[in-house]
Amino acid sequence: MACSADTCLNVETASRFARAALGHVTREYPNMLHHMFEGADDAKTPRLHHPIFFGSLDWHSCVHGYWLLATLLREFPSLPEAAEIRRLFNAQITRENVAGELKYLEHPLRGGFERPYGWAWLLLLSAELERHRKREPAAIALEEATWPATERRSFAETLAPLTAAFVKRFFDFLPKATYPVRTGTHFNTAFALALASEYADAVSNASLRELLRQKALSWYSNDADCQAWEPSGDDFLSSALIEAECMRRLMDPHEFPGWFSRFLPSIAEREPATLFRPATVSDRSDGKIAHLDGLNLSRAWCWRSLAKSFGEDDQRTPIALEAADRHLGASLPHVTGDYMGEHWLATFALLALRA
Repeated sequence: MACSADTCLNVETASRFARAALGHVTREYPNMLHHMFEGADDAKTPRLHHPIFFGSLDWHSCVHGYWLLATLLREFPSLPEAAEIRRLFNAQITRENVAGELKYLEHPLRGGFERPYGWAWLLLLSAELERHRKREPAAIALEEATWPATERRSFAETLAPLTAAFVKRFFDFLPKATYPVRTGTHFNTAFALALASEYADAVSNASLRELLRQKALSWYSNDADCQAWEPSGDDFLSSALIEAECMRRLMDPHEFPGWFSRFLPSIAEREPATLFRPATVSDRSDGKIAHLDGLNLSRAWCWRSLAKSFGEDDQRTPIALEAADRHLGASLPHVTGDYMGEHWLATFALLALRA
């Protein structure tokens, strides 16, 4: 399942993505707050509400911008931007800033803040920081730190109170979530379960993984012959493929092939045809239309991930990989250029390239 030179992650591409993220994770404006006011005192600037995740146009994009930087630093320790990434994390991932993010969540009317998309990305960031902790017990090269060695903590440990708050939100929410959300945007529940499962695996949280597994089975196990009515005008997720990717991660590996064959039975015939055609992006300066570049990149991610489950001798494998390359080719050149896409698209490109 080798990738071509244009669709593999290399240091040059990693550096381009890192420069883009470093340019927006601390860029406070423009900013689109997802904010529940409880009174006039809540009229504050984004940085005062969110001392860590105030950049990147919105909270969730800032979170996954940090995930991108942490991931690239682990995979390319000698990245030209490595020192700047370390300085950023040392300045931003502090106990005081984490306490500020937690304070925002404490308001009783903010229980639905960033549900479930931002929740899932925060857990994926925590999973990546946990990988750093295991690899480098002193955290991400804390040479910038001035506090005594006995007081040093890894970034995973520093972020842990915020991580725990979002884990709790999954435990509180999923038991009462009777129905899945199948839209191709932030509210999609399959995407959230998939990312949260990676965190559960990274930290060996068996109870969280079981909660996610049971909910995935409850929501999706009886789905069959998916018609893939997509894309809609602002999708950045394939509701069909992300459901399949969610089930690949959470189902018993012996049961998944049968489920997938029922869910998308005609992949060998390249049906549903819409899943094999990259979306057309008519205006990349329009934030909603620019979502469609994200759809192409997230489809590429899902196709590559699903191909792993087919096996090299399965006739669907080259079909899936060809579809992935086609979608990458349509949108990878447009990850940077206009801020409406630049503040987030590299994250989805990284998901696809790493898959």
